Amino acid sequence: MNKTEADFTTLDFVPQKVVLKLGSAVLTRSGDERIDENLLDDVAQTVSRMFDEGRQVIVVSSGAVASGIGLLRHKSKPRSIPEKQAFAAVGQGQLMHLYSVHFSRYGRNIAQLLLTRDDMEDRRRYLNTSYTLEKILSYGVVPIINENDTTTVDELRFGDNDLLSAIVAAKMNAELLIVLSDVDGLFDKDPRQHPDARLIPQVENITDEVESMAALAPSRLGAGGMRSKIEAARRATHAGAYVCICNGKRPGILNEIFAGKCIGTLFLPQKGKELSSRERWIAFGKVGVNRWIIVDDGAKKALIQGKKSLLPVGVKDVKGDFDQGDVVEIRDSKGERLGKGLANFSSSDILKIKGKKCESIEKILGQKEYDEVIHRDNMIIFSS
Repeated sequence: MNKTEADFTTLDFVPQKVVLKLGSAVLTRSGDERIDENLLDDVAQTVSRMFDEGRQVIVVSSGAVASGIGLLRHKSKPRSIPEKQAFAAVGQGQLMHLYSVHFSRYGRNIAQLLLTRDDMEDRRRYLNTSYTLEKILSYGVVPIINENDTTTVDELRFGDNDLLSAIVAAKMNAELLIVLSDVDGLFDKDPRQHPDARLIPQVENITDEVESMAALAPSRLGAGGMRSKIEAARRATHAGAYVCICNGKRPGILNEIFAGKCIGTLFLPQKGKELSSRERWIAFGKVGVNRWIIVDDGAKKALIQGKKSLLPVGVKDVKGDFDQGDVVEIRDSKGERLGKGLANFSSSDILKIKGKKCESIEKILGQKEYDEVIHRDNMIIFSS
């Protein structure tokens, strides 16, 4: 199902800093899974023109694994981590060579950055990465970012480059995130199964209903489907960016988007909720599996309405193991995610002081560095 020429959402501004995410299904040809050089040349030409106009574009590119599959003429998608890493090692050099060739035709140099999740979770490494990206952009060079598929293991992976692009957009203060996929955008039903599916041109808030519209099945080569793109849109819009999800195979799509037309689904930013650099790091930081602090209804109200710190008396329970200084989720008694923050105590210590008043902390633990389990300055609340 395709949109008509008149069916688009117009941006009300000209974005100066953009993150462009290219998925594997967009970058490769459907017949032999090799890199689509015609599409790559179109990307290089359009992005180079943006730089010529004084605008900045950061490219987040998939395709290393797919490129390796194509080069080795492998018949199926790799499933194990070592197999995936091997294909990425084979394909990464070829992918960057092609980027370099096509961008050089338009007088642009490129820079390669291979990131792991640790690079964005460790604050010092994140700041260094941000400074490096800013310097690359100041030189008029196009950054090409990919997850380091050749060395990462399961617990360090972004999962797919949708999430990586959202984190980059949030932490680099991008005004617009463009996610080019092999689908036209978000539909009210899965268009592969329902011919009458209707495309949603604009989303103001990502509600449970919006999430339910996302198709769960991934595309032919990508690691994630529409579900991961919705999560990426949620993260980026919370950081104040617009997100346009559209079909990268549509001829001239980038020219249309950079001209202010989102021929797909446009997700609007959450205005008035712009985050500082430190808040962005907390909001988009990695949380280990089941690392939650569960709060009671009184604490929930104090956090959301009163904008207070989280005190021990409001803690009902703790899930998972974590250390002092780790990023943890804050959830209510029903499991709803309220926010995230930096824990002032380890999980074992919080279990000892949960439900207690601040005056009891020193007696229970033998010392007291903080009154707050999570201080308001080190907390991001998502719920409203």
